Amino acid sequence: MLADNLHNVKETIASALARRTERKETGDEVCLVAVTKNHPAAVVTEIQSLGVGNIGENRVQEAREKQQQVGHPGKWHLIGHLQTNKAKQAVDFFDLIESADSEHLLRALEKEAAKQGKVMDVLLQINVAREPQKTGFLPEDYEAVLPLLDSFPHIRVRGIMVIAPNTPDQTVLHSVFRQGYDYFCKLKRQRKDIDFLSMGMTSDYAIAVEEGANMVRVGTALFGARDYNNRGY
Repeated sequence: MLADNLHNVKETIASALARRTERKETGDEVCLVAVTKNHPAAVVTEIQSLGVGNIGENRVQEAREKQQQVGHPGKWHLIGHLQTNKAKQAVDFFDLIESADSEHLLRALEKEAAKQGKVMDVLLQINVAREPQKTGFLPEDYEAVLPLLDSFPHIRVRGIMVIAPNTPDQTVLHSVFRQGYDYFCKLKRQRKDIDFLSMGMTSDYAIAVEEGANMVRVGTALFGARDYNNRGY
């Protein structure tokens, strides 16, 4: 079943790429991040055996416990909100932190990465839709933090992450993702090493790809509904 689900996700991505009406600065390849939140560690091994090497987790603790079982194969992405007191563990267990959402957090990550002698790859999460219940830089705060990035030698900004509102209104989704793409293009003109525009989850990743995403975070479409009783992590 997982192989069939992966095939369907790849087909959806290919169809979305075909619907693009212009060349995107993000290129024409899409990195699939398999979100294993609330699924057993065995699915990490299973999805990687099918060629998906990028694993997404929302929580540091869950990633740590899965890695204790299956090791650290491939690249691990932190896609959930990160509290500053978990910065050390995030630097330990992840290859890319997609949810860098405040100057305070960036300073904490810089401090911990320096201690480990590591350069930590991050994406800047922008709350494009200004949803009060979601984390992420508000657009004006994002613009304000950009001049500070060069003062963090142990952080390498690789791009932008956007989460769209939970809405069936495709006009809204297209608008939010289009704005995310605009932010990416502007940042890419300003800085080197800007590669990734992470937008889209199971409910909206096709629209995100159409609007320029080159990284999508997909869980349910691959693994089925999450088991929220699985709280052993």
